[in-house]
Amino acid sequence: MLSLEEMPKKWYNILPDLPEPLPPPLNPATKEPIAPSDLEVIFPKALIAQEMSSENYIDIPEEVLDAYQMITRPSPLQRAVRLEEKLKTPAKIYFKREDLSPAGSHKTNTAFAQTYYNLKEGVEKLTTETGAGQWGTALSMACNHFGLKCEVFMVRASYDQKPYRKVMMRLFGADVSPSPSNLTEFGKKLLAEDKNHPGSLGIAISEALQVCVKDEKAKYSLGSVLNHVMLHQTIIGQEAMLQFQKLGEQPDYLVGCVGGGSNFAGFTFPFIGQKLKGKLDTEFVAVEPTVVPTLTGGKYEYDFGDTAEMTPLLMMYTLGHAFVPSPIHAGGLRYHGAAPTVSALTNAGIVKAVAYQQKEVFDAAAMFARAEGIVPAPETAHAVKAVIDLALEAKEKNEEKIIAFNFSGHGLLDLAGYEHYLDGNLE
Repeated sequence: MLSLEEMPKKWYNILPDLPEPLPPPLNPATKEPIAPSDLEVIFPKALIAQEMSSENYIDIPEEVLDAYQMITRPSPLQRAVRLEEKLKTPAKIYFKREDLSPAGSHKTNTAFAQTYYNLKEGVEKLTTETGAGQWGTALSMACNHFGLKCEVFMVRASYDQKPYRKVMMRLFGADVSPSPSNLTEFGKKLLAEDKNHPGSLGIAISEALQVCVKDEKAKYSLGSVLNHVMLHQTIIGQEAMLQFQKLGEQPDYLVGCVGGGSNFAGFTFPFIGQKLKGKLDTEFVAVEPTVVPTLTGGKYEYDFGDTAEMTPLLMMYTLGHAFVPSPIHAGGLRYHGAAPTVSALTNAGIVKAVAYQQKEVFDAAAMFARAEGIVPAPETAHAVKAVIDLALEAKEKNEEKIIAFNFSGHGLLDLAGYEHYLDGNLE
């Protein structure tokens, strides 16, 4: 545990520390780097400045620090002693407790920051997408806290699989619609082609953007991918660095699941910054589903961040913006691309990516739940699976490795997926 006084007061920005400058977002019409002013129709100026910033550290406003206390920051670093015993491994396993947020995941770290900056610039409403619902829940909570309206487009597969996520969003005052929806031209087009369309994060982003650009009092809020989102999450890794220093230990492996990349980046980027300076020898493992193999099977190239081709072109690992993933229970990992920063580090060989099938992920989640008494979100369970594999590898080699992962969210609103698993009906 850290004291309140030990909570970081700045976010870490990895851009100045990257081995090579990050390829800029491009205007899709001209293929030239997009001007920051072009983004003002969807983002407030302060977040655009953070997106492009060359400063290593950015001050966290007092109002956001106050909100962080409410969402249980600093969060604990916990050791999985019973899992170690079950695996009979000499490795030590630690996990960072981002599930203790009232919204149930790490997403509140950027939701409160983004909502605050929009409020300060006079924005009255935020539109967004959500996959499994963690991001939509976090933004709904933050908008309620700061007094903004919130409209959420939830990927239809998750909308049907996870009914109580949308109840939480509505309880916080948000309007929630399944995506594709009948509220936008793009949604209507897709439903006309397939009335049972499962949706995707790329489609939900397009719908949120279409609503945003038609309302001069609204802005769009993104839960992952872009740099300002990544840097807001680095409070996780900065806390973890201090916690390991207090333990007198240095992790050999840091692990996180990856959809867009925000929880992985938030946990690992402060450590990666130290490794890039030659001060650390940790290895970094990004975990994804085999049915959405963005980092393990995608191409590193410029692509749209959404399906309707409304966003700038981003240099990232991508499966193509038209990709529609299978409706797996890890709805937060069903994105066709990965954050440009995470992609650049993967392309440079600093981050290693692995992929797992849904059944083996749920096997790992069940083992963790029975050992530690905590139910992981299906997304988080991908990291659990990788950690178990690393611990078993340490056992085989009789090596006392230190393995840490970001417990990015709980699975208490994902029990329908666990019921399918326990009944033997999980595909």
